[in-house]
Amino acid sequence: MEELKTVSQRIFNPEILPILSVGGEQALQAERLSASWLRQRFEKQPQWTPEATDEHFLVKSAPFRLASVLIPIVSREQGLTLMLTHRSANLTDHAGQISFPGGRHEASDADSVETALREAEEEVGLQRNHVSVLGTMPEYRTGTGYQVTPVVSLVQPPFELNADPTEVASIFEVPLSFLMDGRNHQRRVFTLPDGSGTRTFYAMPYQQHFIWGATAGMLRNLFHMLRA
Repeated sequence: MEELKTVSQRIFNPEILPILSVGGEQALQAERLSASWLRQRFEKQPQWTPEATDEHFLVKSAPFRLASVLIPIVSREQGLTLMLTHRSANLTDHAGQISFPGGRHEASDADSVETALREAEEEVGLQRNHVSVLGTMPEYRTGTGYQVTPVVSLVQPPFELNADPTEVASIFEVPLSFLMDGRNHQRRVFTLPDGSGTRTFYAMPYQQHFIWGATAGMLRNLFHMLRA
């Protein structure tokens, strides 16, 4: 899911907005970028504080709608990667943006984990027998009114994907080592079109992919949790 719809790409191009600052923290140690270490970390989470964002101030109505996303960390021979999607351009919400597989909670879903697994099956065809859920992250409130539970998982190849073309334009992977390096975490700033002030958001540009908004914000919190 991606966000900031009220000030979406129809109003500005987030890629050209000024960089306010860079996270700057050192990259996660190499020994922490392994499947076994991640399992241990989620089995016994340390004390850590999620980073607050001002995204939820953009919401004009309440309550927040429940949703979940799957954060799929893929165990590749060359190292862990993170699977992301590029959303279809014809969608009503978050068109053309980069996101995790995920969506709204349905009444038939037993819990937030089930929502994430179901949405991943529907959007990208990722079968749950390849997915090992590690745990959940603190809920993240988006500027479009969603209260999102990030569900972190390990994905074991080989697997086949089958993207739903009505929702997903493409699927790609980014090295987890790149995303877990604070020097790649940009804070960018924009001015609200109604003159009510400015807001900031995280961005993690990688090659031709511009990862930003809630996707980058949730990755930023994963970084804090893993480096604690």
